[in-house]
Amino acid sequence: MSGHSKWANIKIKKGKADAARGNIFTKIGREIAVAVKAGGPDPANNSRLRDVIAKAKQNNMPNDNITRSIKKASGELSSVNYEEMQYEGYGAGGVAIIVTALTDNKNRTAGDVRHLFDKYNGSLGTTGCVSYLFKKKGLIVIDGEELSEDDAMMLALDAGADDVVGCDGVYEVYTLPQDMHSVKDALEAAGATVLSADTGYFPDDFITPSENDIGKIQKLIDMLNENDDIQNVYHNANLPEEEEEE
Repeated sequence: MSGHSKWANIKIKKGKADAARGNIFTKIGREIAVAVKAGGPDPANNSRLRDVIAKAKQNNMPNDNITRSIKKASGELSSVNYEEMQYEGYGAGGVAIIVTALTDNKNRTAGDVRHLFDKYNGSLGTTGCVSYLFKKKGLIVIDGEELSEDDAMMLALDAGADDVVGCDGVYEVYTLPQDMHSVKDALEAAGATVLSADTGYFPDDFITPSENDIGKIQKLIDMLNENDDIQNVYHNANLPEEEEEE
């Protein structure tokens, strides 16, 4: 197993925070729309859609909402086309931040993101200005109560994973982005309980902000996550856990 995991700190999906703000269904609905456009409306033949539906159910999204989102994206109902966007910049103290979005209005979203970076002592940069500090990976979280460390490691590596980390009652299984779906399917076929699966950006190293910068960084992250267009916020700040939890 690798060393101490930072998964809890980087918050690939701030599900609890989004649910508290009432926007998680909106964000998942957009993910469903993009998945359907990319691979069709049948989850049996669309692994991306299958994973988004699993996430929707984990967040207690009603089946009617899921079905309606799929119908919208497949053209059975009026549909909005969402475009995938990525923004990069620095927060207070030089913290590197990557923001991913699904938007139907690029100008609006870019303006909102720039405004928030400026408001909280950050600066929005050009494409590539911080992404070299991160690696894109797949992350599959499986229930740690059902498997020993040795069994989890063997099962994951046999399925094609790159690494496994035990953390807080779960195992975090890391993969190449393109291998995430196949590894997830292999783990489930072997009897593991998959709690979540997604791809994201993981920093090579973390930096510890000053006490003066922590509040500004956390506020920027929170305000970005409140925006319906924003899907994920990745950063390399080593923030106190109590600051991150809602």
